[in-house]
Amino acid sequence: MNSKQQVPFLDLVTPHQELEAELTAVFQRALKTAGFIGGPMVEGFEAEFAQFCGTAHCVGVGSGTDALRFALMAAGVEKDDIVITVPNTFIATTEAITQAGAHAEFVDVDERTSNMDPEKLAEYLETKCVFDGVAGQWVHRETGRRMKAIVPVHLYGQMADMDPIMDQAEKYNLVVVEDACQAHGAQYFSRRHQQWFSAGSIGRAAAFSFYPGKNLGACGEAGAVTTNDAEVARKIRVIRDHGQAQKYYHDMEGYNGRLDSIQAGLLSVKLKHLAEWNAKRREAADGYNQLFADCGAEVITPYEPEWSRAVYHLYVVRCADREGLRESLGKEGIGTGIHYPIPLHLQKAYASMGYREGDFPVTESLAKQIVSLPMSTTLTAAQQELVVNAVQRAMSAPLCEPVGD
Repeated sequence: MNSKQQVPFLDLVTPHQELEAELTAVFQRALKTAGFIGGPMVEGFEAEFAQFCGTAHCVGVGSGTDALRFALMAAGVEKDDIVITVPNTFIATTEAITQAGAHAEFVDVDERTSNMDPEKLAEYLETKCVFDGVAGQWVHRETGRRMKAIVPVHLYGQMADMDPIMDQAEKYNLVVVEDACQAHGAQYFSRRHQQWFSAGSIGRAAAFSFYPGKNLGACGEAGAVTTNDAEVARKIRVIRDHGQAQKYYHDMEGYNGRLDSIQAGLLSVKLKHLAEWNAKRREAADGYNQLFADCGAEVITPYEPEWSRAVYHLYVVRCADREGLRESLGKEGIGTGIHYPIPLHLQKAYASMGYREGDFPVTESLAKQIVSLPMSTTLTAAQQELVVNAVQRAMSAPLCEPVGD
């Protein structure tokens, strides 16, 4: 295939070239001030990202994993507590839970959205929990462990259905911490409140990752917690800095989880472009949807409910012969990914949890069918036609007709 027709899975080079002067200026400013840790650049980004998410506070940290772990700790999750999440996510979600000292429990996902199924959550809580009148709290019926939190994951750039999740949290007195690591700028229409909310503004707190490939990516590792709870924000600032609220005065053992000033400055530059970049991703997703609809391709395209404004961190389709499709596209110079091939409950790292194949059938079915197609802010309509035509060829279906330049 002609090299000009190759379509990368993700283009991280072009956006950085376009912003090179602004990004370089951040580094030069840091060199001139020696402001490498904390300071105005971190504080400035925190204020800007809080405003972007519609929250009162943002605390920058070293990674998305730090963000979720610190958010759980600051929200009151303690040793041996139970935190409910989904097996259809990256392992950082459960790493944060267990590293906070808690136990992860899973509920299956909705087949259409790939996110937490509120009905499965309600079923779990109804059958697995009992109220301990002496302790005045909900506990796990079998282990007696305190039920403490829910971590819905806003996977692929689309938010989970938060209204019914929040309903269950209120019923069982659980804390909700959003894993928004893939959902910068995604929005959810709350039927309860009759208004749109941004990812990171609904739960007690939310975790964001700024890994380079994210919609808002640093040039290295970085993360942040957003919250409307001033006490949660205060605790995270202590936790991220060795447990000290004042230099050398340690109220607790903490972590070295601070956000570098240079990364914060780079993120401030990029944040100004995020709304436009997200719009381009949505436009690209619409383009894919139209091409696949017109061509009758034997793939299932992403489902976006009316209550969702997804930002398409990933464009994930489903097909029966996933490996065959990836191999065929690879031969034509088209990049693909799988997010994620093995559900967490079947990972070797969690063999001690005792889950078996068949425990979460929707997640397991999705894991065998999903393929992430090229998606970036620089993806062109012509490249999308190449991708869809290649998918059609792989499935021995008629070619799409070009839709224009």
